[in-house]
Amino acid sequence: MTTLDQRLQKLASARLYAIVDTGYVDPNRVPYVTEQLVLGGADLIQLRAKKLSSAAISELGQKMRSLIPTTSTLFIVNDHSELVSDLGADGIHVGQDDLSVAVAHARAGAQVLVGKSTHSLAQAIAAEKEGADYIGVGPIYATATKPDYMPVGPALIGQVRAAGRVPQFCIGGINEATLPKVLTAGARRVVIVSALLQSRDIPAYCRRVRELLSQA
Repeated sequence: MTTLDQRLQKLASARLYAIVDTGYVDPNRVPYVTEQLVLGGADLIQLRAKKLSSAAISELGQKMRSLIPTTSTLFIVNDHSELVSDLGADGIHVGQDDLSVAVAHARAGAQVLVGKSTHSLAQAIAAEKEGADYIGVGPIYATATKPDYMPVGPALIGQVRAAGRVPQFCIGGINEATLPKVLTAGARRVVIVSALLQSRDIPAYCRRVRELLSQA
């Protein structure tokens, strides 16, 4: 059994976080996309399926778990704490309007990671005090993935980095074109969604991003 300490060690060295979002990827393509992300060296891979039933998410999660190596890549489930244990996932990610970190831990298990989305400096500080193992910071730029959220801009990156200690993953409109500005603003870890999922060569895209991150 993988322990929380082992998962935290992997998290500490993680740089590239990919989200397999069924808003962009047909469920039938999820296994293929997962394989491509693994080949590219994504450090964390999350399953995000807002419009699917719990049973359908469980089925997809089982397929993903079989393709994601436990030795190198963290598998995260979005929202569904009840599925984490059965899927053997490494963690759960919750939003501001979802479960608290404490409840997520209680439902998903004490040995799994809990990540939380934050959209301001106050929320980032609060999430860390709650006990989040990592936080998402954003959306840095406008993104179709989160159309209801106003972009927070790159300035927030440095503010959160200065105030927090847990790993911070910047998210929202990040791609090869915007990544240099995000890194200049102080980011060391990023989440990429649509740019990765819609790439014609996902492994190559991952490798180029990882190379830029390694130079930061």
